[in-house]
Amino acid sequence: MANVFTNAKTDLSSNSETTVYTVPASTTGIIKSIIVSEDSGNSDSVTITLTDASANVFSLFKTKAISANQTIELLSQPIVLQESEIIKATAATGNRLHIVLSVLQINRE
Repeated sequence: MANVFTNAKTDLSSNSETTVYTVPASTTGIIKSIIVSEDSGNSDSVTITLTDASANVFSLFKTKAISANQTIELLSQPIVLQESEIIKATAATGNRLHIVLSVLQINRE
């Protein structure tokens, strides 16, 4: 079993749903942090979802408001994900938000 700290990051360049992180095979992912930063000088909002291995979608943050030029930590506690689970983000407006996840990956092999 190996523990690896990594991050997943993306510029939400459109208002389409964007995959931010997928848990690799034979791995448990512990999301330690979800940071969202607004860099255009305009308020916006973001929706964060979790899709499980059966394609069920769970809302983690629904239309979370982000103020102009604000950086915000969304998590107050870690989230544990199983292999193949996916974190997706959708910005209300493209080219305004960046998102960074800090993840501890625990390989079960």
